[in-house]
Amino acid sequence: MNTGRTVFAQISDLIPRKRFHTLVSRYDGDYKNRGFTCYDQLLTMIFAQLTYCESLRDIQASLSARPELLYHLGIRKIIRKSTLADANEFRDSRIFEGLARILMNQARDLYVDEPLAIDLDENTDVYAFDSTTISLCLALFPWAKFRKRKAAIKLHTLIDIQGAIPLFIHISPAKEHDVTALDLLQIQSDAFYLMDKGYIDYKRLYRFTLAGAFFVSRLKDNAKYRVICSRKVDKCLGLICDQTIRLTSDKAATDHPTDLRRVRFRDILTNNEYSFLSNNMEIEAITIADLYKLRWRVELFFKWIKQHLRIKAFYGTSENAVRIQTWTAISAYCLLAILRKQLNLKHDMHQMTQILKLHLFAKTPVIELFSEMSTQIQHVDDRNQLVLFE
Repeated sequence: MNTGRTVFAQISDLIPRKRFHTLVSRYDGDYKNRGFTCYDQLLTMIFAQLTYCESLRDIQASLSARPELLYHLGIRKIIRKSTLADANEFRDSRIFEGLARILMNQARDLYVDEPLAIDLDENTDVYAFDSTTISLCLALFPWAKFRKRKAAIKLHTLIDIQGAIPLFIHISPAKEHDVTALDLLQIQSDAFYLMDKGYIDYKRLYRFTLAGAFFVSRLKDNAKYRVICSRKVDKCLGLICDQTIRLTSDKAATDHPTDLRRVRFRDILTNNEYSFLSNNMEIEAITIADLYKLRWRVELFFKWIKQHLRIKAFYGTSENAVRIQTWTAISAYCLLAILRKQLNLKHDMHQMTQILKLHLFAKTPVIELFSEMSTQIQHVDDRNQLVLFE
């Protein structure tokens, strides 16, 4: 008989328990605890994410199927759905937010050496910033009212392009405009920030210039400017023009008084034309276009977590329950990314989730589990499959 530890227990070993218990103490998470601690709640919610349980009933049924192994999962007893519902309702979501941020930083440190495959200094950090809307039922989530007949929340996310690891996440009501989330960013000098044109607010973008950071976005069609000078471009690369411009409308010129750069580019494959806006005057014009293409990785991140983690339907209807489930989903994602890097796995994240959710109760070393599976996996060129960490 295999007397080793379960796969789920090996994954949960990656959780920094001391730091988590510090968060629990800070927010009195285990106050009046009756046998179901915050750590039990965390493990249960991560188990639910990895197995894609659809409801509290599913979570209870899944854990009750092998009660003799619950102890080996790290969960001390069978979880009742009412107990988990109450915990998600009343325990401070900042406990789980704090843990997610810790894991995000740990994962990012592991992927810091991932190649960018772009003509930039290897020590230059590149981030992509965007938001995604998660729709909710207005009747069940009236606190998240968005429109007359719709409720929703937004996840404003900054990811590190090296490894597609989230660096910053802010959960807000969907009514909050995307651009206001820029005020929450701690801007890093000499780093590049990639954003779509929904974030064009010249006063806010000027903060990046003052901080010594660079942004790459798209110029709005109605932008008013005059050309200061033009540089030669290699039209064989799809470049149309590379210009230094100055904003001319009164408000824009006041909000961003320094010169900007406009790069016009035609995608050879689609024949679409794009106007990129940046405050960096030094790098090659084609690098501006290549950088903007990397912004798509934040969209892939959103699609991946929505497809493979339980983040579109929720186990509770309160704002606190929604936040706890969202933060534990991010924690589960980071744990998978950390596991992949520490074990030097070649499997992509989709393959990892498919393998792990079938073997969480198994007492097999995780590295052996993936070694066995790697001989069975046939790599198929499926262009419809979203892949992170190629």
